[in-house]
Amino acid sequence: MNPHDPTERPGAHLVAEMLGVTDPYTLNITYRPADPLYRAATRVIGAAHELDELHNRVSHATRAALEALEPVARGEFTGAPDAYEPVRSAVRHLEQLTSRQNRAYGHLAETIFAYRRLLTEANAAQPSHAASHGQSRDDDWAVAGRRGLDALRAVEAGELRFHRSAVYGYAYLSDGRGQCPNPSVWPETVQRLVADGLLEKDTSEDLYRPGQLLSLTALGQAALRDARTTQPRVFAALSRSNAPANHAAIGDGPPAPTPETPSKPSRSR
Repeated sequence: MNPHDPTERPGAHLVAEMLGVTDPYTLNITYRPADPLYRAATRVIGAAHELDELHNRVSHATRAALEALEPVARGEFTGAPDAYEPVRSAVRHLEQLTSRQNRAYGHLAETIFAYRRLLTEANAAQPSHAASHGQSRDDDWAVAGRRGLDALRAVEAGELRFHRSAVYGYAYLSDGRGQCPNPSVWPETVQRLVADGLLEKDTSEDLYRPGQLLSLTALGQAALRDARTTQPRVFAALSRSNAPANHAAIGDGPPAPTPETPSKPSRSR
C-alpha cells in the first residue's frame, strides 16, 4: 500500500506509486555518486521534494484567498478600487503557484521515466523473452530483460489490475490486495504487452476504480509455456556442453556448471 497521502505529499505519492518504493527520498542510496543512476535518482528526489513544497504553498495560498474573499461574499466591500486589491493579489499569487505546481508535476513524471529507462538499460542486456522481436521501438525499454516475462507471470498469478489516477492521470497497477505488485511491474510494460497482443484489459470495468482486470491472451499463454519448456532444455544443453549460461537471455534458473580444468596431456618420451 502506498504510504503517502496524495493530498499532502503528491510528489512522494507519485514516486512510490510508479517505482514501487516506500521511501522515495532514499532512492539514490544504493548507487555510487559517479553512477548515472545515482544522478537520475537524485533528480527524482529533488523533483518530488519541489512538487511537495509547491503543493504545501498552494494550500496556504488557497486558504489566504478564501479569507480575502469572505468579506466580498458577505457584501462588506464598498466597491472602491482599492477595496478589491487584497482579492486581486491573493488570486494572482495563487495562479502563479498553481502554474508552477503543474510544471513541477510534469517535471517529476519526466525524471521518473528517465530513471526507469536507465534502470532497465543497466539491468538488462537482452531484449524481452516474452515480447515480440520485431524492429526496435521507442518503448522497448519497458519490456527489456525479464520485465515482459515477469509481467506475464504476475498476470497469471491473478488479480492484477490496471488503474489510472483520477487526480493526476498517471497509470499504476495493483494486486488482489490493492497494493503494488511484488515483484514490481510497470504500467508501461503492461501497455506494451497489451499492444503486442499478449495481455488484455477488461474494459467493461472502470479504469479508475476498481481498475481493469488484466488477463493473458492465447499468445501470452503460449509465451509463458515457451519460457517454461525452453528454459530446461537450454540448461540441459549447457550442462552437456559445459557452456556458460546467459542468464539475461533465459531468465531464472540454476547456475550453469563450472567447466573443470582439463588435465595436461602427458608428454611422450
